Amino acid sequence: MSFTLTPSAEKFIRRMLRFSPGAGGFRLNVSAGGCAGLTAEFDVEPAVRPGEVVETVGDLSFFLPVASQQLLDGVVVDFVETPTSSGFMFHDPKRSACGCATDTTPKPTVTLHQLREI
Repeated sequence: MSFTLTPSAEKFIRRMLRFSPGAGGFRLNVSAGGCAGLTAEFDVEPAVRPGEVVETVGDLSFFLPVASQQLLDGVVVDFVETPTSSGFMFHDPKRSACGCATDTTPKPTVTLHQLREI
């Protein structure tokens, strides 16, 4: 199982790791939901937690709960910035349409305010 990163996602993650003392990896906890199909919480952590798996993409280490690893299989992880918000976007080639019957435009998962705090 694996996922890929766009250059903008890789740049954001490297910046997070660079400015986090003692960083061992990037925890990405993904769950099903939202118009984009996935929502995520993330943090930089010193070590993997029990029950998580370590997945390496390039030279970056990701700490993933098993359910997140399964949801990310085949997904392209992007990081987008708009005038009002910034965040991860997930492009899953296995999904053909939005499942929520509302706005079909995926929303970034981090606001500019949150990004400026980094």
